[in-house]
Amino acid sequence: MNKKPSYGGMAVIEGVMMRGPQETALAVRKPDGGIHIEKEPNKDLGKRYPFLKWPLIRGSYVLIESMVIGVKMLNKSANLSIEEEEEELSNKEIIITTLIAVVMAMLLFVALPTGIVHFAKQFLGGVVSQNIVEGIIRIGFFLLYVYAIANMKEIERVFMYHGAEHKTILAYEAGEELTVANVRKYGTLHPRCGTSFMLIVMIISILVFALLGEGTLFYRVWSRIAVFPIVAGLGYEFIKFSGKCYQNQWAKYLIAPGLWLQKLTTRGPDDAQLEVAIAALQQVLTKEKPEAATA
Repeated sequence: MNKKPSYGGMAVIEGVMMRGPQETALAVRKPDGGIHIEKEPNKDLGKRYPFLKWPLIRGSYVLIESMVIGVKMLNKSANLSIEEEEEELSNKEIIITTLIAVVMAMLLFVALPTGIVHFAKQFLGGVVSQNIVEGIIRIGFFLLYVYAIANMKEIERVFMYHGAEHKTILAYEAGEELTVANVRKYGTLHPRCGTSFMLIVMIISILVFALLGEGTLFYRVWSRIAVFPIVAGLGYEFIKFSGKCYQNQWAKYLIAPGLWLQKLTTRGPDDAQLEVAIAALQQVLTKEKPEAATA
């Protein structure tokens, strides 16, 4: 039985970005009530460099690509939502912004937990117990970060659009016609969400980092950064696998923690937001429908 191609997306300022195998579409609700839609072909480096799609490598590639696209779409949607003709970020500025985000994430979620455990290791026992504590601290920081973001009033509508994105994709995957009435009845949680991916990466890091042994603080920090692509790759393969099997009872237990976390990052959307998410997905479906049977 042939399967439909996979679609993913992200919530932006007053809108939704949807990405298919060939194209990426952005739909934004403008101040006058209309929906601005634009799309562009995907710049898939994986076609030029096939090794980027190898298992364990593709996870890091997808993560970096998603961050770059995310920065670009957020900037574009912010301008459209307030109808200001501000200059969009250049490719260089997008790359710099993405690098800053990566560095900040590494400092908060890798260097700081590692440093805390390194200086307290005399109270924590061996390598295994140290890495368990380090992992708990890392996950704790991540949950606090998500919780803090979730309680920002300015982010609430973005999380509503996040819910709209999930509902729309779930309706499509169920074979429903993409109407507001059909999409409305689906939930806001999806097993392939990036929120779930980040949590899984942090859980897997506990196991992988335990193999690195002890050493100086410099070694502990840089060894973790060095193997992070492997951790991201394992996390991506887990999400990809669970996304295919999530309707099986045994898989539901594996994806449950990620779905619980999504309750913080999604909100129930209104019908106007569902219209935006549907418009975005329909744009990338238009070209790919004829290929869906063989993808």
